[in-house]
Amino acid sequence: MESKTHGTVIYVKKQWWLKVNTKPFRKHAFDGAMFPHIVTIKYNVDGNEYIKKKWLKSFIVPPNVNDTVTIIYRKDKPTKIKLDIDTKNNKIY
Repeated sequence: MESKTHGTVIYVKKQWWLKVNTKPFRKHAFDGAMFPHIVTIKYNVDGNEYIKKKWLKSFIVPPNVNDTVTIIYRKDKPTKIKLDIDTKNNKIY
């Protein structure tokens, strides 16, 4: 069973060491390069506060620090979460 709550982004880190090339031919090293991000989120479930890190793929635009995001979590284990992401519009809700 899944439920939703809102969380706050407290830290966003770009993974510089994992470059994803989007062009077949490049003129310089970062031409067409995209990088995945690690987002740290703080959220509350039933009065308990949790802090969780989530990895975002390179094509998803990460949220800014102090942004509110919607989190989908398991009721039996609130540490198992997913971010509510619209991949077509590259938005995180």
